[in-house]
This record gives sequence, structure tokens and C-alpha cells, in this order.
Amino acid sequence: MKTSKLIIPAAMCLLLLTGCVSTTTGYITEPARNEKVAAELNYQLGARYYKKGNFRVARDRLLLATELDPQLAIAYTTLALTYEALENQRLARKAYEMAIRVAPRDFDVQNTYAVFLCRQKEFSQAEKYFDKAASHRENDNAEVTLTNAGVCMMQKPDIVAAESFFRAALERKPRYDEALLQLCLLKYQQEDFLSARAFLQRFMSISTPTADVLYLASRIEDMLENDRGRTEYEDQLIREFPSSPEARELLSSG
Repeated sequence: MKTSKLIIPAAMCLLLLTGCVSTTTGYITEPARNEKVAAELNYQLGARYYKKGNFRVARDRLLLATELDPQLAIAYTTLALTYEALENQRLARKAYEMAIRVAPRDFDVQNTYAVFLCRQKEFSQAEKYFDKAASHRENDNAEVTLTNAGVCMMQKPDIVAAESFFRAALERKPRYDEALLQLCLLKYQQEDFLSARAFLQRFMSISTPTADVLYLASRIEDMLENDRGRTEYEDQLIREFPSSPEARELLSSG
């Protein structure tokens, strides 16, 4: 995608907007007949620039989207992510708070804000917004929100709260692989290797293991003094992922 032009056909632009796109900057500069449409267009473009790593252009698009439609919560959250990428935590927080203000019951906004708060080590506030997001009846992916909360609590660290969130995620979706893997890691840290093995086996029954998962499995079997199981996982790791750092570590250690 060329960064100097809006990738919308001119005819469509004329249908949607009273003004069209500047050929030099690509911005919608003339008053729009429908500012919500113009805001959505600028949001979509800003999101694309964000995904491509062009954060300064993304920021400008998203700012324009919020000016055209101050109620467009998703534009604020994407703007906040953009400010984070630009390492401006103050403006990121401001954008997140605007998103919460205009969409106080949007569970996606709450989840995204909670993740930000966790990165800022504001764990109590993060937990509050994770709880809000997960409790929405409309949140069909509450297991993701609950697992995010568990990961956040692991960073605090609050192992009891983390396990509670992971188990709540599995109550919502018993075969949710990420929650199973996180519980395996938690039990491994607690040196409860039998439970770690059980959760990892459940994970591997529904998800193809990666190099790091096979390495973890071999370590668990090693801790359980199961030489046969450890060797089988190590052989599978070297066979399927010979160039991985985990395989190189095994080979170098003999």
C-alpha cells in the first residue's frame, strides 16, 4: 500500500464525502457530509499504518478520526497502542482513558486498558478492568480476558489470583489451550510437576507442540525422574525443530 494516497477509489470517495483526499498528504481535509464515515475511514487507515509499523502516520490518522467522531472508542484504543509504540506512555494513558469514557461498557476497551495497566505495573487497577470485561454477558471470549488477567497476576506476583483466573477461563472453555499452558507453567514454578504434566498433556492433546513446549515437557519429565519420557520429548524436539534454540541447547549440553 502506498503511504501517500488514500486507497479508496475516487468515485467512492465522492459518494461518501463532500471533500475528497489531498493528493499530497492523503488526508480528508474538506468538511465531510457524514463525519462518522470520514472518521471510520481515517480509523481504518490509521489501524493499517499501525500494523505496518508506520506509527507517526498512524497517529495522525487516528487523531483525525477522533476529532471527526469523538465517540469512536476503537480509534482511541488504537491511538493508545500507537502512542505506546512511540514510547509516549502519558498520551497512551490519556487515549485509553478517553476510550473508557466514551465506551464505559465496552469489554474490548476494558480488556485492552487492563493490559496497559498491567504493563505499567498497576496491578490492582488492571484486575478491576479485567473483572469488568470478563463479566459482560456479551463477551463470548471471556476465557481470553480471564487468561490475560491470570498472566497479569503472575507478574504481580499473586499466584493464588493467577490460578483462580486461569481456572475460571477453563470453566468458560475447558479446552482453551492458552489457559492450560499457563496453568502448566504456574504449576512448574510451584514445583508441582505432576500437575504441570497433567495440564501440559491436556494442552498437547488439542494443540500442536512447539519447540519451547517440547522443551518444557522434557524438563517436567526430568524433574519427575522419567528418563524415558524426557528422552522421547528431547528426540522429538531435535527431530522436528533442529534449528531451534532449545534443540541447540540440548545438543550443546550433550
